[in-house]
Amino acid sequence: MEFDDDVALDTSQVQDTRGSGGVGGRVALGGGGLGLVGLIVYFVLSQLGGLPASVPLSTGGVRDGQSLSSSDLSKECRTGKDANTKDDCALVAIINSIQGYWTDQFSRSGRTYEPATTTFFSGSVNTGCGGATADVGPFYCPADGRVYIDLSFFKELQTRFGAQGGTFAEAYVLAHEYGHHVQNLLGTSDKVRPGTGPTSDGVRLELQADCYAGVWANHATTVPTSSGKPLIKSISQDDVNRALDVAARIGDDYIQKNLGNGRVDESQFSHGSSQQREKWFTAGINSGNPTTCDTFGTRNLG
Repeated sequence: MEFDDDVALDTSQVQDTRGSGGVGGRVALGGGGLGLVGLIVYFVLSQLGGLPASVPLSTGGVRDGQSLSSSDLSKECRTGKDANTKDDCALVAIINSIQGYWTDQFSRSGRTYEPATTTFFSGSVNTGCGGATADVGPFYCPADGRVYIDLSFFKELQTRFGAQGGTFAEAYVLAHEYGHHVQNLLGTSDKVRPGTGPTSDGVRLELQADCYAGVWANHATTVPTSSGKPLIKSISQDDVNRALDVAARIGDDYIQKNLGNGRVDESQFSHGSSQQREKWFTAGINSGNPTTCDTFGTRNLG
């Protein structure tokens, strides 16, 4: 994945609270926190007996401690050249690109896209959905319209989940969370009925967010940001494969079998199986059309 050296970055879309402390607690289920893994690690695995109720993830910067302070983001992340050399800046560029796509897409549909801030935190954070720790993984909070992520999750994907990792794999994570923001803006999230299972509304919502992530990926090298030019120059097949690798390793069945008690219980599915997650991300990236992502209107989720 390569960024255009000359395109400006917009760091106003990111709030960096790392190093500023935080709060303990958890995202309340009633608060509606939605995520790539969301509450799987924190709740589902603990219910299955695979993990204690709270398993703190490692905290700190992006990969290998390469993190920037909040004030440094605006100083250090100025152009795509910085995104090509600094991990934090790459995430800023990805967020800019994702929101650039949805701004354009909403406009084409006669709607107005409302940008969502991504908050980088370390260890714990206070949100409109309640207090959260890194245990829950990255998530979107509909109550305050923000994406939250402890960037150590990306290393956790490799060390705990066994994912290959990489910049585009991280882009998939962020694009999924912004898929939940789109669902919130469209009112889709409000229609979801509680419950779990392979065809539950919760699974359909998560798979649609995967599909929306794929739709953005299809347009990533052509959609202009505020500068008028695309931030992303190229995405390789290896990049796509790494995103699919993440999708496979955060499926409910993979997590239950490999990080839980070794048994797969479909009645507890809340995000979709590995096969489903790969299928719907692929559907989005192949079509580039959000209408392809109607997971609520199909019986066959894969």
